[in-house]
Parts: sequence; C-alpha cells; structure tokens
Amino acid sequence: MPATRIAQLAFDATADVAPADAIYMRAALAAAEEAALSGEVPVGAVVVARGEVVAVAHNQRETTNDPTAHAEIVALRMAAARLGSWRLVDADLYVTMEPCPMCAGAIVNARIRRLVYGCDDPKAGAVRTLFQLLEDQRLNHRVEAVPGVLASECAALLKSFFSRLRVR
Repeated sequence: MPATRIAQLAFDATADVAPADAIYMRAALAAAEEAALSGEVPVGAVVVARGEVVAVAHNQRETTNDPTAHAEIVALRMAAARLGSWRLVDADLYVTMEPCPMCAGAIVNARIRRLVYGCDDPKAGAVRTLFQLLEDQRLNHRVEAVPGVLASECAALLKSFFSRLRVR
C-alpha cells in the first residue's frame, strides 16, 4: 500500500494510540475490509520494517482452500520474501485481531520485534486471551505486544461480517 494512501487512513487517530500505530492499523483495517468483500473473515495484517510497509495481507483461507492462509501468515511470508530473510527482527506486525496459536507461533519463529493488534479473540487468542505465547519464557524469542489499538473498529468489522452471514 503506498505511503500516501496509508497517511490518508490516519486522519482520526486517537490521543491514547501512538500516531504510527494508528496509521498502520488503519492500513490493516483496509486490508480486512478487502477480505470481507471477497467472502473471507475480515482480518488484515501489515508488516513494517524500518519505517517502511513491506507487506499488506488479509485472510485467504476460503479463496485458496488453505487452512494456514491467515492474514498474519500471508503477511509474514510476503515480508520474508521481500526482505530476503525469514528473520524479521526489525519488523513490526499490525493485525486487526489477536493472533491464534498458529499465527502467534509463526510470529515468534519469524522473530518479529513488536506485535500491535486490534481486538481480542475470545475463542482462539494466543497473545493474552487464552494463551500468552509471545511472552512464554520457554520459547527462544519474546515479542512485545500492544493490544487494543483501534479495537472497537476492528471488532465492529468482524461483528458486521458475521451478522451478515447469519442473515443469509
């Protein structure tokens, strides 16, 4: 996503959220909206390395018939390919919903520096809701986590999507 488009998305960042976090979370929300339009659960992810957006992705499980095609996994694969390394030590990941155990494991394995996410996932959250994988001392890497960035907007998008499904 071009930087100018990302900057346009940040016009109403709140005071309690770092401006850069709001900008990149809005980009993840835009990706999540694209997912919803294609019939995917609306979760979006953005990887930022050294101040540059290196990957933007959304869920693609339905489209690709791939159970691992969560927004986070797709974004991590894209970022690793673009940066030429699976070690994303200088990268931050922005995602609209708390990662599941699979995605949290991939985040740890990719050596992501910082995770910023929107709403909690009470059914599968592996950052703080059900599990705390990113700070588990038994693992070889720990990831700083910033929860709740634009949480109400992220949750509203998911609620709207599932409400429309139930009406059908």
